[in-house]
Amino acid sequence: MAAVKGTKSTRLKVVPHRPYFQGALIAGFVCAVILTAIASYWLGNSQGQAQQAEAITERDELRIMLDAKTREAEALSQKVANLSLAREVDQASNEDVRGEVISLKEEIAALQEDIAFYRGLMAPTENRRGLTIGSVELSATGVPRRYDYKVVVQQLATNHNVLSGSLTFNIVGREGEQVRKIPLKDLSSEVNVTDIRLRFKYFQNIAGQLELPLGFEPQRIELVAKTTGRDAAVVEKMSEWLPDLPREVSRKPVQVAPAAGGLVQPRQQTDEALPSAGVVQSSE
Repeated sequence: MAAVKGTKSTRLKVVPHRPYFQGALIAGFVCAVILTAIASYWLGNSQGQAQQAEAITERDELRIMLDAKTREAEALSQKVANLSLAREVDQASNEDVRGEVISLKEEIAALQEDIAFYRGLMAPTENRRGLTIGSVELSATGVPRRYDYKVVVQQLATNHNVLSGSLTFNIVGREGEQVRKIPLKDLSSEVNVTDIRLRFKYFQNIAGQLELPLGFEPQRIELVAKTTGRDAAVVEKMSEWLPDLPREVSRKPVQVAPAAGGLVQPRQQTDEALPSAGVVQSSE
């Protein structure tokens, strides 16, 4: 008997009919993405507002100090005018008045330097911004070949961050027929490292006393300031050695690289002392 050929059978599987399931999955994924974006925006906005509020507070405090210094300078200027008039009226006390006038004028000049210092920190120009080496001062002590020194390293920026790095301080001169470069640590008992530690927000003073060896004739001071981190910068400065200038080698600031911290008091700092750099005073 011949075999009967029929259609090949196919296995079928019964599944639940859920027409909205795939749409629900897509909608849930989209909602999750939206909620994540909203949360990220809210978190970033909150952090940004906190940082902006802190920067505004620091700016307002600096403005208050600047206004106080300005008023003090105006008051001293008026006192100088009054004393000058008194000198003309009373010739007998001329020398005493003259001495006081000179002293007050020096105070006014110092206050004006402070005002310019604060203004520079708060609103640097486009040509002077970031890490800079400010004034380099050298004062005779009355002892042959011994000097007081002071170097100011500062940050000019509209948004100050704490800078960390180092400063190298070398004196170049001649010893006989040979050119010699001597690091500060070999001239000052207060410094024991070649790379002096820097850590500040607005400025840092490195000050102390050095003594030149016999037979060494200095010619210039070489300074190199370096910062580390994301916006690392290097600033170099050379100043001629001027032994006949009793107070200051150079006050011309040098600015090289951008960078971007506490209130500052440039002549009476007590913030931080680092033992490896003589008298080191920071505005952090």
